[in-house]
Amino acid sequence: MDTMRKILISLLLSLSAFSLSAAPVFTSVLPGAQQVGQGVFKRFGWSIYEARLYARSGRFDVSKPYALSLTYERTIAGDRLVQASLDEMRKLGQPVDERPEWTAELARVLPSVSKGVTLTGVYRPGEGAVFYEQDKEIGQINDALARAFFAIWLDPRTSEPSLRQSLLGLSQ
Repeated sequence: MDTMRKILISLLLSLSAFSLSAAPVFTSVLPGAQQVGQGVFKRFGWSIYEARLYARSGRFDVSKPYALSLTYERTIAGDRLVQASLDEMRKLGQPVDERPEWTAELARVLPSVSKGVTLTGVYRPGEGAVFYEQDKEIGQINDALARAFFAIWLDPRTSEPSLRQSLLGLSQ
């Protein structure tokens, strides 16, 4: 009986530690964050990543802090992520060509990814964004670049309107 009790206590402690580590790391910088919505980005029928949008109390407001997490289903080189991001920002009319430093700034926060890797950007209006790979902070970008970057998913003119609708928790 004593051995069984020790096993059960160990199991419960392990599960408790797992639950705590399963909480998104960004909740310390975005207290009260709850998921607003989620969706899958696909290209030619292949899942590329699952996106989740978080905001305080689960209510998104572009003028308030929020977080966007992308969990990748494929291996993608960091330079491809950077180039795809710049291309999407350019399509939205962002001043990518006048801001050559944006390439290096994005390269610092968009590493190569593989299946199961989650990149999260936490945007704080007026301050910029902090990026995480899994649970480790990997870098920051300034406010102008952060606004342009997150517009890829959240601007009404996005190239993926159904994903935007899903992220915002709007019916389609």
